Amino acid sequence: MAKLYLWFRTFIIRMKIVIDNKIPFIHGVFEPHAEVVYLPGGEIGRSDVEEADCLIVRTRTRCNEHLLKGSRVQLIGTATIGFDHLDTAWLSANGIRWSNAPGCNSGSVAQYVTAALLEMADRQNFTLKGKTLGIIGVGNVGRKVERIAGILGMKVLLNDPPRERAEGPDRFCQLADLLKHSDIITVHVPLNREGPDQTHHLIDGAFISGLKPGTVLINSSRGEVVNEQQVLKEMRELRKVHLVLDVWENEPEINPELLNLAAIATPHIAGYSQDGKLNATRIMVGKVFSHFRLSPGLTDPAMLVMSLPDQLLIPSAIQSSLPGGEPARQSELQSFVKATYDIVSDDRRLRESHGTFEKQRNNYPVRREFNAWAIDPFPEKETGRVLAGLGFKKVSDTKST
Repeated sequence: MAKLYLWFRTFIIRMKIVIDNKIPFIHGVFEPHAEVVYLPGGEIGRSDVEEADCLIVRTRTRCNEHLLKGSRVQLIGTATIGFDHLDTAWLSANGIRWSNAPGCNSGSVAQYVTAALLEMADRQNFTLKGKTLGIIGVGNVGRKVERIAGILGMKVLLNDPPRERAEGPDRFCQLADLLKHSDIITVHVPLNREGPDQTHHLIDGAFISGLKPGTVLINSSRGEVVNEQQVLKEMRELRKVHLVLDVWENEPEINPELLNLAAIATPHIAGYSQDGKLNATRIMVGKVFSHFRLSPGLTDPAMLVMSLPDQLLIPSAIQSSLPGGEPARQSELQSFVKATYDIVSDDRRLRESHGTFEKQRNNYPVRREFNAWAIDPFPEKETGRVLAGLGFKKVSDTKST
């Protein structure tokens, strides 16, 4: 019966898809196959989805009983890694399939963390090499950050209870030990509100008090991972932590006091590279076509999204006058990373107008990840090795691809 219904809906009655209008690279993809409605994610309501067969959303659309009861929606795709905006239990109980895009923007978040590491090291006048980086949550993003830390010569401590249970304790440490011994901590966990791996309000007053003075704490996971009131209390009294915050507990209404206390503050854009956005759209297009058994033709826009990366802006080569050397100078590395992504610009825009948080997200400037950039001429020796490890290319490599 399910197959018959899909055939009937697809070929006899034109199916309907509602899409968040800020999802890039998706306009025109489904029009050959369905009636498509584009709406602001935060404004999608019950009347919009009653006759829809599919929703493609981002984090601003709460997909739950209130939105979906009585609708004919069969599939919800979120073009994001996180899915805490989906009431997955209710969806499953009511026969609505859902899908996220795990790992789609992991390279973008890793680029953000790299930029934050180098910027904070420059501000605090320390060398990353030899410092200990604590990574809480070692999934798609955490693994890439771990690799980058190794390239930069950092020591690494890992905390990931689900992986530790599956793989054994050899590579992992307890959270208290990580807090005690890390110079810098970066958090890459999903938002779990309950259960043995609860991460809701993981970063609270006790967490902050367990850190070494001068610790840099980066959160680019979920805002609700931080208990902002407790962190504010600790920060007012001690101010011993340098906060780098991309996510906030009550987005888009962020706490101005916490904003002022943060060393770097950005409007939930760590994963907003064009590469990550295209990856997410490509994953969602594939899921929808598979679920509804659609078959794009050779000239179908869907084929472009699913197969061609060159829809993205190709950046000009970064000009270099540095021959490189032994060892790689941190200031040199920072200049190349900053050429791809200037985290300070995002920080400045948010501080100048935190009330436009959502507008800044929706109109975010084009950003490409490290592997989209070439350096001319490419530095030699240790500097070149580190840059190649981060993903930078030689101009000759880009011409041959």
